[in-house]
Amino acid sequence: MSQCPCGSGKALDACCGQYIDGTAPAPTAEALMRSRYTAYALNQIEYLKKTLAPEKLSEHDDEAVRTWAENSEWIALTILETRKGTEKDDEGEVAFAAKFKQKNMVQEHREHSIFRKQDGQWYYVEGFMLPPETVRNEAKVGRNEPCPCGSGKKYKKCCGR
Repeated sequence: MSQCPCGSGKALDACCGQYIDGTAPAPTAEALMRSRYTAYALNQIEYLKKTLAPEKLSEHDDEAVRTWAENSEWIALTILETRKGTEKDDEGEVAFAAKFKQKNMVQEHREHSIFRKQDGQWYYVEGFMLPPETVRNEAKVGRNEPCPCGSGKKYKKCCGR
């Protein structure tokens, strides 16, 4: 048994595999999000289309989705935040970061996704790109701390101007 690509630590068939193969519906918006990531990792393009909100099907480009999935090595999924989307809800939101590699370059897709449950089935409605995470290589200098340039002045009176 292989582990599920979604990062849950569970076996594929005990996690997202059951949703992708149609054995069970995804019970929550987050479960659908994880299974859609797994579908990209496993090139299960039909599942991605099947879990898209019906009104968005006209915008779906099978070939573009297939190309992205096949030409990417899916590395990791991180759920950043969830709002609603439980088994009792009819709508939910999931913010996530998906790391993948294309042409030997690691990239990150960050998105805030909207989901809707209709007739007991969760659907992906739309997503909005999130800005890249800010990474500092140096510690942040406070306004009233000594300036790192060594002048002896407070940062706000020196380089922080």
